[in-house]
Amino acid sequence: MSIPTVNTRYLFFTGKGGVGKTSLSCATGIALADSGKKVLIVSTDPASNLDEVLGANLSSIPTPIPEVPGLFALNIDPEASAHAYRERMVSPYRGILPPAAIASMEEQFSGACTVEIAAFDEFSALLGDPEKTKEFDHVIFDTAPTGHTLRLLSLPSAWNGFIESSTGGASCLGPLAGLEKQRSLYAATVAQLAEAQKTTVVLVSRPETSALREAERTRGELADLGIANQVLAINGLFQAKPGNDAIADAMTRRANEALESMPKRLAALPRHVTPFVALGMVGIAALRSLIEPNTHAVPAAPSVANSLELPTFNSLVNDLEQGGYGVIMTMGKGGVGKTTVAAAIAVALAQRGHPVLLSTTDPAAHVAVTIENPVPNLSVSRIDPEVEVERYRQEILEKTGKNLDANALAMLEEDLRSPCTEEIAVFRAFAQTVDAGKTGFVVLDTAPTGHTILLLDAAEAYHREVMRVQGDMPESVRQLLPRLRDPAFTRVIITTLAEATPVHEAERLQQDLARAGIKPYAWVINQSLLASGTHDPLLSERGRYEIPFIRKVAEELSPRCALIPWLAEPPIGAKGLAGVV
Repeated sequence: MSIPTVNTRYLFFTGKGGVGKTSLSCATGIALADSGKKVLIVSTDPASNLDEVLGANLSSIPTPIPEVPGLFALNIDPEASAHAYRERMVSPYRGILPPAAIASMEEQFSGACTVEIAAFDEFSALLGDPEKTKEFDHVIFDTAPTGHTLRLLSLPSAWNGFIESSTGGASCLGPLAGLEKQRSLYAATVAQLAEAQKTTVVLVSRPETSALREAERTRGELADLGIANQVLAINGLFQAKPGNDAIADAMTRRANEALESMPKRLAALPRHVTPFVALGMVGIAALRSLIEPNTHAVPAAPSVANSLELPTFNSLVNDLEQGGYGVIMTMGKGGVGKTTVAAAIAVALAQRGHPVLLSTTDPAAHVAVTIENPVPNLSVSRIDPEVEVERYRQEILEKTGKNLDANALAMLEEDLRSPCTEEIAVFRAFAQTVDAGKTGFVVLDTAPTGHTILLLDAAEAYHREVMRVQGDMPESVRQLLPRLRDPAFTRVIITTLAEATPVHEAERLQQDLARAGIKPYAWVINQSLLASGTHDPLLSERGRYEIPFIRKVAEELSPRCALIPWLAEPPIGAKGLAGVV
């Protein structure tokens, strides 16, 4: 069996988007049910495709899976829960505070942190209260809480109404202020997670450097909180016989290099490896192929020619060049290649004679465009998130923290560790580089989300209306917001992969931007095996699997898109990046 073996009642599968958490959690649930256990699978992921994977119409109550006796599943909608919390917090002030202040409060509770805490509230009822799931032998959670959420819930100050004096710009605390009655349940849930005899956390990763780096970060965060019963699941390991195919050889080599160089503490965890499969893990038959690869046949995909007509990345760069100047922002979830896309655009424009400034928060991208020979016309600035967050943190602590007691200060410090805080701190640094877009091209990697843009905008209104204590908003940020909404000045490139989860997450990102009044300029589908030219049978079959996702992007989500093939030569350095175009 290539899926994780289970010795505890509770399992949490965690990892960055697209690594296969849902597939492995479902396959594990099927294996347990087949062994005679009664199993419940729970998803709290806003982009969940649990219904599709299991082939069942799920709701918020346990639903039996007909093809697997003993297996049940339910889908929690954290977005709906977050909306309920938002209304609970905001509704008492409607008709009392000005509309701008209400809009600010609503946006305050619209971020990823709020959604995550809302999700925690939902599954805490299942984990913290054993009576809720007493009929099941095992409960499997697809998507676990982050270390940040668990630290937040462990702080006593989270329950004392500290939201009213918080720094505001990126607070995660909104839901907690209305959940005092849940305090004991949350404490039981956090304690349950740390009890190794009852709970196992499965860190899911692809055999890729970026995914393994994220798994190591999660491992360390959870270990610091006393959650030490962890295992590592490597999903999608491709191993080809050498010499058969350039793409297959390169994929094998990169996977082996990533595994050999993984952090030592991560490598020391118990490990389970699942091989690469050509088809998506949709349906019970496909999931059973993960449990017993040589026993259960997966239906073959229909024969489809590898000739889906889509614009090339070079044609997209031609379109971008016509503007002559302005800001180009690449956006997307981690691991889809937005840094590569940003660097490739910057190098291509510079090689065509345009002055280009590439600004990135990714150290690898900074190195990639500067190693060996510098590119004429290209300047690179690296924004260090740690430096920017610390600068922002010190500013807030000096203005707000000096009059707080120890508990309130601890709460403020945890608030300033939130992902939203990092995004705002980095965004402030981005604002300082954008002015160069008036006379040349500025390419920004890891751009702010629509939520951050709205949060900064709403926070400014909140300043004017209720004088809420916050960090100052620099003038550069005030000037930047209208520019980001100006399609003649700023062009947003959404980057994704031709797979279910990355496309679903990118679609949500596009909706997030729409709330902020921003319409993406184009989508880029990266690392396509369909377009790679591979002749390896397994990889070719995987390429055909990409077709419906490529069509969804091209026909439903974006009138302008481009396809980048999976490249045998890594897109590193000026030469490698030029190969993307």
